[in-house]
Amino acid sequence: MKFAESMLRLYAVTDRSWLGNQTLAQQVEQALRGGATCVQLREKELNPAAFFAEAKEMKILCARYGVPLIINDNVELALKVDADGVHVGQEDMDARDVRGLIGPDKILGVTAKTIEQAQKAQLAGADYLGSGAVFGSTTKLNAKPMTKELLQSICQSVTIPVVAIGGIHRGNIAFLEGTGIRGAAVVSGIFSAVDIAEECRILRAEIDKIVK
Repeated sequence: MKFAESMLRLYAVTDRSWLGNQTLAQQVEQALRGGATCVQLREKELNPAAFFAEAKEMKILCARYGVPLIINDNVELALKVDADGVHVGQEDMDARDVRGLIGPDKILGVTAKTIEQAQKAQLAGADYLGSGAVFGSTTKLNAKPMTKELLQSICQSVTIPVVAIGGIHRGNIAFLEGTGIRGAAVVSGIFSAVDIAEECRILRAEIDKIVK
């Protein structure tokens, strides 16, 4: 799937913490029905076989909605299931090496928390950046909040699009207006909702006001 900036508008990042009596695929489908434009499959606990099976299921589901599937961290798995792309953090494999492995056509996202990291990632071949944690994080307890000014500076320092992440939900997403972001990555703000599809519709409407 060819990368387009519009894919980043409402970027759903999975988390198994709120599964309840649903499967992750059921929750993700609700997010897709509500207007999520990208899905990142993030798994920290699953064994390799279970992660592979889940990734294959997600690939089929996302393809049905015409939405890219991004695998978090695991480049080998992303290639194995022919995911649309991969996202790596600063502690993961170097972005230039990842680009060499996945080739020019897969989507490459890189976490960038400073201007230096952002510019380095762009030079390494990243298609987009994930920057935060803009409002702290409920999923990464050691994540430091990023000031609105720093987020804006990161957006201005590169020509590739930047996605804000970290504690974003319907009540605070409007505060990101004016930063220059091209999308919002949301975890608990989507998957902890009672009605995930409706929550995504609300979030999508809010982010559409910010990103023209």
